[in-house]
Amino acid sequence: MKILITGGAGFIGSHLSNKYLNKGHDVYIIDDLSTGSRSNIKFLEDNPKYKKNIFVTIDSIFNRDVMLELIGICDIVVHLAAAVGVKYIIENPLSSIVTNIKGTEIVLEYCDKFKKKVFLASTSEVYGKHTHAPLIETDDSIYGPSTKSRWSYAATKLVDEFTALAYHRTKGLEVIIGRLFNTVGPRQTGRYGMVIPRFIHQAIKNKPLTVYGDGLQSRTFTYVEDSVEAIIKLMDSTDAIGNVYNIGGKEEIKILDLAKKIISITGSGSTIKKIPYEKVFSADFEDMQRRVPSTKKIFECINWEPSLNIDKILAEIYSSIN
Repeated sequence: MKILITGGAGFIGSHLSNKYLNKGHDVYIIDDLSTGSRSNIKFLEDNPKYKKNIFVTIDSIFNRDVMLELIGICDIVVHLAAAVGVKYIIENPLSSIVTNIKGTEIVLEYCDKFKKKVFLASTSEVYGKHTHAPLIETDDSIYGPSTKSRWSYAATKLVDEFTALAYHRTKGLEVIIGRLFNTVGPRQTGRYGMVIPRFIHQAIKNKPLTVYGDGLQSRTFTYVEDSVEAIIKLMDSTDAIGNVYNIGGKEEIKILDLAKKIISITGSGSTIKKIPYEKVFSADFEDMQRRVPSTKKIFECINWEPSLNIDKILAEIYSSIN
């Protein structure tokens, strides 16, 4: 089978590409390297085993001629290309909105033209400011005002979901949507605000771990290998078509406690330093206090649940960095 992965040189895309190649499929990657990196897939391109099965295009998903050809060639499409990371989105609000909405429109348009099944990577951010747990796929979305640019990312990804589901309902396009909850693992960078790689690099250098706000905000984290396994299983399932699924971990942890765990695991002499949000982000930043998914729906569909707890996740990432 031929699989097109948009954003395939990104953190998640590189792991998904590896997994599909290991299963014997042909993998077509398109990435403009705005947040991805060629180094993420170099080990795949250099592997003689995959030489005839990996095809990399460094270009934008806005290039309609290229997308027309790639989607026409491939059997299924996994659409991961998007603006990523809170820091990146706040610093690049306009390009983030355009990338998420216009890029997804092009992908869906051509998937519909050729009737290709497509996976749309969405995000836990679409839930907004809920503080209850667990979050289920039918929960309302609660956002702040448009003057807080942080919510633009959540809003654009929700528009992407609306558009994908509209294609399914009106044109019969085989669409599957996965809401990813804080996917982490090797090759993830802290450059765009990702907390675990940032903390680990600070700990290795015995620098203070910089916790934003009071550190009482909580998250769950999902190991990247678990996330890509969920994507693959969903794409293999006919029951998943036309549905939205949470893809996330079960173990809730406060960011302050996460910092303490990382100091312990790395044996670091680091201290913890709390920094007000306004010292890190612009004045229009607003955080989400809690984000914990229900995974009941995805378990019932494809028998998937996360395999690693937070201690094992941190140990894996630390080992890959160290």
